[in-house]
Amino acid sequence: MKTYLPPKFIAERDDSRCIRCEVCVNQCTFDVHSYDTEDDEIRSREENCVGCHRCVVFCPTQALTVRRSPLDYRENYNWRPEIIEDIIKQSETGGMLLTGMGTDKCYPIYWDHLVLNASQVTNPSIDPLREPMELTTYLGRKLDRVELGSAGLKTELAPQVKLELPVMFSALSYGAVSLNVQESLARAATEMGTLWNTGEGGLHPKLYRYGDNTTVQVASGRFGVHAQYLDIARVVEIKIGQGAKPGIGGHLPGEKVSVEVARIRMIPRGTDALSPAPQHDIYSIEDLAQLVYALKEATDYAKPVGVKIAAVHNSAAIASGMVRAGADIIVLDGLRGATGATPKIIRDNVGIPIELALASVDDRLRQEGIRNQASIVIAGGIRNSGDVAKAIALGADAVYIGTAALVALGCTICQQCHTGKCAWGICTSDLRLTKRVNPDIGARRLSNLLRGWSLELKDILGGMGINALESLRGNRLHLRGVGLTDTELEILGVRMAGR
Repeated sequence: MKTYLPPKFIAERDDSRCIRCEVCVNQCTFDVHSYDTEDDEIRSREENCVGCHRCVVFCPTQALTVRRSPLDYRENYNWRPEIIEDIIKQSETGGMLLTGMGTDKCYPIYWDHLVLNASQVTNPSIDPLREPMELTTYLGRKLDRVELGSAGLKTELAPQVKLELPVMFSALSYGAVSLNVQESLARAATEMGTLWNTGEGGLHPKLYRYGDNTTVQVASGRFGVHAQYLDIARVVEIKIGQGAKPGIGGHLPGEKVSVEVARIRMIPRGTDALSPAPQHDIYSIEDLAQLVYALKEATDYAKPVGVKIAAVHNSAAIASGMVRAGADIIVLDGLRGATGATPKIIRDNVGIPIELALASVDDRLRQEGIRNQASIVIAGGIRNSGDVAKAIALGADAVYIGTAALVALGCTICQQCHTGKCAWGICTSDLRLTKRVNPDIGARRLSNLLRGWSLELKDILGGMGINALESLRGNRLHLRGVGLTDTELEILGVRMAGR
């Protein structure tokens, strides 16, 4: 069937610079470029271009440029080009539209409407170059009180996880991303004293040595879950939902289920790995408590157990139940959270922004007097250290980053993760492509990213006159809103700038 879709991108080639080296042909995984031996010419099929810029970056003579196609539809806000193109795609395929990454819709980004405080005159700032600054964070249940005996601490503390900075690598499962990507994450997390998350795809034996810095997931599909998987981990996380697809299960297309991915996930090769929408043993808070304590029993009560949910309308009430069910860590994943494959209609229309969910959950737990009983970790749209600082001020103990980490590895957010053809070797199981991510270089890039954010966080804290992250946590007086309605300010718990 002939497609009615016009090309989205144009690959322009400067023939005066092109040396016919065929680098673009070899680097492109979407068959945009091809070499014609008879005419000694490289041709382009622009309808295949996804705008990943791999060919542009690796062209040795800078002969290539990729830009948006000037072809456009008549202006009609109700029938925007994206809506027209989605209808055309479904009329040609008769299926659900899949996509990757997080939503690209213009929902408010509240981080950009919040500004931080700084010390002036009456409250002196602190110079982080000359005075110590503390970014250390401990995740886990905190007790209401402790008792001291003659030999020291009498009260038995709940298991805690020490982070050298309040930033962890989000769940990126094996199969959704390549093993080299996971190794890059694990090595960087180990070097920087933080955690990385396996996602729901199990853990490759090659990565067992990074167990002290690993969070493992137990999701509805139970892929790759076994006793050793739990024993190796530092934290166990029950995945109920995620921000990119609230209310539905995980989806790893069969194109990405290679022999090795199938072995680790314990499923047949080439089959779609579909996690059920619900965990079939959890239909209530009481059921959740059973799984939480089953995992605590299985790990001898030596590891914190977290529960991850998508940010939805009643997140605050759900979070309260999660704490009472025994969760040591609550993970909230917001509307802008990314994924390797999701129905486009779900990604773009279900869930709420993480800023609103975080503020309401933190407020609810404080009102009920149980905020100390669980740490709050958020995910879904953290882009820089400024977002991290604002999240801590809104009440988070730490944050997850996923897309930012992938961008550090080369991702250009072309949203083709679900195809298994990632030209950067990130979201693919094709052994020819996975080699494009070198774990040595990847780990260094990720460590550099976290190191840079740490330096910036110390500067932000010092400017506020604060020398420890603990003093910022939940301190919304250090935030002000700009361009927000009274209702938004009320939910966020912050004042308008100038007040």
